[in-house]
Amino acid sequence: MLAMNILCLIISLILTYAGRVVDQDGQPIPYATVYPQEQPEVGTATNNDGYFRFQTDLPAASEVIFSFIGYEKVSLPLAALSSSNTSLATVTLKEQPIALQETVVAAKPSKQRNKRKQMAALLHAVYLKLEQEFPDQPSQYQIVSDVRMNSEGATWGMEQMIANIVVMPEEGREGTDSVQFQGRFCKRFFDAAKRAQADEILAGQAIERMEEKSKEKFMRRAANAIDSGVVVHRALFAMGNMRYDFEQSMSDLKHWTVSNESEGETVLTHTQKVSRFLGFFKLTFQRHYIIDSRTYAVRRFSEQAEVKITIPFGVKLDADELQILNLVNMDENRIEKFRLKKLRGTVNYNTIYQRRDGHVYPLEKNMQVDAHILGSKKAEIPLVVKATQRVTSLQTTDVKPMPRSQITRRLSRQIVEIY
Repeated sequence: MLAMNILCLIISLILTYAGRVVDQDGQPIPYATVYPQEQPEVGTATNNDGYFRFQTDLPAASEVIFSFIGYEKVSLPLAALSSSNTSLATVTLKEQPIALQETVVAAKPSKQRNKRKQMAALLHAVYLKLEQEFPDQPSQYQIVSDVRMNSEGATWGMEQMIANIVVMPEEGREGTDSVQFQGRFCKRFFDAAKRAQADEILAGQAIERMEEKSKEKFMRRAANAIDSGVVVHRALFAMGNMRYDFEQSMSDLKHWTVSNESEGETVLTHTQKVSRFLGFFKLTFQRHYIIDSRTYAVRRFSEQAEVKITIPFGVKLDADELQILNLVNMDENRIEKFRLKKLRGTVNYNTIYQRRDGHVYPLEKNMQVDAHILGSKKAEIPLVVKATQRVTSLQTTDVKPMPRSQITRRLSRQIVEIY
């Protein structure tokens, strides 16, 4: 009897919270991320009408995070949300353009400041500040990372991963930081109708002719076939090795420009063009270092890239090259048969920093990819991928490398159909 009473008490402490996430015009924000700061694994995503619900036993004062790329993050206590027996709460997110794109050139570069000696002195001052502020000691993060995919205006779904990351400064290849990634929890949210549209693009009309059991098996196999914890989430955190990239390009003075913005900020821009394999692969990218004009401290980092790939004769790609197609979550049999002919797209990537004990660490990273993939047999896949990572905790003392078994362990995914 006592055990039954305890069980009932525990169940009664688990409450269901619900609400709706909208923009400043009152329009719903589909696939917005909603999770308790202290318990992100119980988090959820809003559906196509902006509604959400989740369960937790956390106290009413616990903070809940609401976020979506391109909008300011909102933090509210659980008490501000709606429990099962009250009317739904509405959470409004304000636009935050910096999270998507940096307007980095507000004025024409000054000819005076672009003289080589003055440019070299400016770059040197910024690099000294980078060395001072960016720590050389290991750091460990817990992050909430979500990746959303759209094709032709339809949202296919979202994957959210909670992960631990250990950064070992300059212990990677060519002096880059080593980023060790361990996924802890993962959910894939999708709308059944939208997922069926996505599968039609990948598998043609064949999926419509499947029996219901076979269709469900196909969708679940496609959703779990590729471990995107390695390809997408880890790659996003590892991007933007700012100090290393800055050091490598300091001597390339002719490709640097500088412009001024308001509020005491200066933008340093480095432009580079890469062409490989007889022009089959072309990449143009710009790295923008938004610095304090007085102290030379880097406040934000932004990177834009434009890529064009042409594969002659539709040759078959090897396993590593096929990773790009992981984003579309093809099942293992189909992805091996896909012959990529052309890929073109643009990438916008941003990092926002936090300061702790005189050092600077990542606080948020986000990326938007607009791509168009052309394969064999006229298979065309237009993609828009939006990804956001937010740091929920940071440890800077007693950090040790992860055992290899933790890094390589495949993470199971919970498949969630949003209501």
